[in-house]
Amino acid sequence: MTEILGYVRENFILALIIGCEIGFWFFLLAGLVARYPLRSPRVGGALLLCTPLVDVVLLIATVFDLRAGGEATWPHAAAAIYLGLTLGFGHSIMRWADQRFHHRFAGGPPPVLPPKHGRAKVRYEWAQFGKFGLAWLISMVIMAALVLVVSTPAQTELMWKVAMPVMTGTGAAWFVFGPLLTTIRPPRPRRGAQQTYIG
Repeated sequence: MTEILGYVRENFILALIIGCEIGFWFFLLAGLVARYPLRSPRVGGALLLCTPLVDVVLLIATVFDLRAGGEATWPHAAAAIYLGLTLGFGHSIMRWADQRFHHRFAGGPPPVLPPKHGRAKVRYEWAQFGKFGLAWLISMVIMAALVLVVSTPAQTELMWKVAMPVMTGTGAAWFVFGPLLTTIRPPRPRRGAQQTYIG
């Protein structure tokens, strides 16, 4: 037990990221359970509104940790990337879960599935990449703020020399093998296949 506590202290930000991920899903599922099975939309809405607070807690903790003189490590960079991804994709995740709870517990329509063919597939791929673009922008802004405002460039060298290029490279690969390739060669539907598009 002592070893576990010591590891958590040494890796506080990493532990906080894991805790925030758990907290995000807890508030999301609790909000949907309250909204649909328990039929309490006000309580459900309040719980769902708590999901962004998880990101605020993580950002504040990261800032304070670096302000205390700590050197930026991968957990700090991961915190910035995590914040960008949750803000970029969080709404889609909540909508995905809401559709399934609505269908299962409130007689709503079946969940909408991503398209697999044609122009709908192209639009879908561009929409998904747009969400990543938003996540990339948010992550870059957070990391730049940590580098320029919160601490010194020497403390945050890992962010602007490693983390930023890694995320940018990931975005470039996504662009090439996602929307660009799909636009050039959109998948063709098989005969009789039905298409459904979600934005």
